[in-house]
Amino acid sequence: MTGLDRNLTPKTRPMPKRTALVASLDVGSSKIACMIARLKPSPPNEALRGRTHAVELIGYSQIQSRGVKAGAVVDLAECEKAVRHAVALAERMAKVRVESVLLSVSGGRLHGQLVEAAADIRGGSVTSDDISRVTSAGMRHATGAGRTVLHALPVGYALDGVKGIRDPRGMVARQFGVDMNVVTGDATVAKNLMLVVERCHLNVEAMASSPYVAGLSVLTDDEADLGAAVVEMGAGTTTIATYSGGRFVHGSGFALGGQHITMDLARGIGACIADAERIKTLYGTVLTGGSDSRELMSVPTAGDDRETPQIVSRATIANIVRHRAEEIFEMVRDRLADSPFAAEPRARVVLSGGASQLTGTVELATRILNRQVRIGRPLGFGRLPNEAKGSSFAVPTGLLVYPQYAHLEHVEPRRTRQLRTGTDGYFGKVGRWLREGF
Repeated sequence: MTGLDRNLTPKTRPMPKRTALVASLDVGSSKIACMIARLKPSPPNEALRGRTHAVELIGYSQIQSRGVKAGAVVDLAECEKAVRHAVALAERMAKVRVESVLLSVSGGRLHGQLVEAAADIRGGSVTSDDISRVTSAGMRHATGAGRTVLHALPVGYALDGVKGIRDPRGMVARQFGVDMNVVTGDATVAKNLMLVVERCHLNVEAMASSPYVAGLSVLTDDEADLGAAVVEMGAGTTTIATYSGGRFVHGSGFALGGQHITMDLARGIGACIADAERIKTLYGTVLTGGSDSRELMSVPTAGDDRETPQIVSRATIANIVRHRAEEIFEMVRDRLADSPFAAEPRARVVLSGGASQLTGTVELATRILNRQVRIGRPLGFGRLPNEAKGSSFAVPTGLLVYPQYAHLEHVEPRRTRQLRTGTDGYFGKVGRWLREGF
């Protein structure tokens, strides 16, 4: 096993039982969003009972992304410049200085694997050391060469083959087993994202997969309990998180998203990319009606001949958008068929991300996926501005919730070698909270 096989992304510690400030950073292919929030201990919420803290946003920014393609850094200097700008804008609004951030990962071919691991009990009853030992073995087994672990979440335990055990500590058995969801991504993608942040003189408190944290933002507890799939439709990637029994049980993704629709439009109607993006935003729909072929619009021509616009029908635009959207949902359907979601016939699909906002997306997804579908929006957040209440902010808001669920994940002992970025520090060094009370 190479050193890279044991690489682990940094994990945050459980939330302190007092007010804290946290910052989230979502580095996407089309936008970079930074949010700074005050987390205050609060009583349990009936609809969101897993949350121990209320989230009060005090600063945020959203700017155009640069140097990122399909969720991966392709131009280090440009991406660093954009991240610096986004963080500075959020700091200015919040009137605080950020020392560390929670960072999302959407690229790197996210893949979830349900792993079973078991071992004999040494002392007759199950201890925390037994749980850690077996879980670590299962996690290492699921991590291939060039991959890094983003999440290792136990979803169930077994004692002498009897499954369904919720907390095995202190129980007596000869053999102990664990079923766990291990989500991995390309180590190179994770390292370069981390490197961008470090070059901005920031620490990474934790890294988390985009669909998982989107689910923490947009799902109610009932949906997570009964079964749901969160489809995070970004610009360069579409990622999926499957929930069952209140737990995140599977993750996957592929490099296809809203930017591909924009490129299809640019090629199909002969427009420049900026004009195609504007047309998609204003008129993009996957639905066509009888009058669409008669509704015409003037579109600037790409190149030097922009003074001679062309005439394009609404039907032409809708057909181009629909064909690519159908391809995306067909790929989602195939991914869901290979996940635990297939065994949940009444589980629903929740769409998030900027590309989910195209007109008619819910109807198209319902037809292709043959499931109940809704658009997900951030739930249970205080003082969110109107522009941050939509589905495109599911990931950065979910990152603010993520520390409240940190205790559910397996964390390797610190002696385990962690991923390096090539800078002076460890890739996985644990950052500091901005401030842990005031």
